[in-house]
Amino acid sequence: MGITSVINTDRLYWLGRYSERVFTTLRLFSISFDKLIDEYEDDYHGFCRSLDIPDIYKDKQDFIERYAFDPENPNSIVSNLQRAYDNAIELREEIGSEAFSYVQMAVYEMNAAKTCESPLLRFQKITDAILAFWGCADDQIDDENTRNIIKIGKRVERLDLYARLGEDREAILRELNRLSGRIDHTNLIYRKEDLQHLKDLVNAPVLSYREIIETAEQLVEC
Repeated sequence: MGITSVINTDRLYWLGRYSERVFTTLRLFSISFDKLIDEYEDDYHGFCRSLDIPDIYKDKQDFIERYAFDPENPNSIVSNLQRAYDNAIELREEIGSEAFSYVQMAVYEMNAAKTCESPLLRFQKITDAILAFWGCADDQIDDENTRNIIKIGKRVERLDLYARLGEDREAILRELNRLSGRIDHTNLIYRKEDLQHLKDLVNAPVLSYREIIETAEQLVEC
């Protein structure tokens, strides 16, 4: 296992989290985008509730513009993508130029989507770029610790999002198993009692989604 500085450990972890956040929320937004354009005037209210984010939008057009493209909105897709990019640019030496270029490509496609009348194709290119980033990182980053920290960030974020979205036990358990099988192969400081608590929560007869979210959020000390 390579030695990674504390600050770069934090950046790698959040690069994993933000890239996953963009990937999953953009896919959800693309589905809602079709509904909003076609007929469902108020569908965005349910979208905000499902992700537990403030419903600050005046109408569906305001939601489409500000949730996707407003850099001043901390919950927007573009804000989370920018945070991923900010971490990636600081980690260029650790992740390599090719992996970084896919994050850069996602930013380019998001900027292009903002000026498109029909941005869904650009949205697909963003998710493709994130998938390419993950694949490139897995294939070309030699240091196991570096690879695994990104993946732990990705799994923690997915646990959080899946619980917010009320996904079934099997989906949440799959992500938890992937996380718990990898976290000890990193230099991350985490709460072992919280990892066990997550396992207990996911295997409980009734899923407590709120408690899963809260426990996942405090698992890693970053």
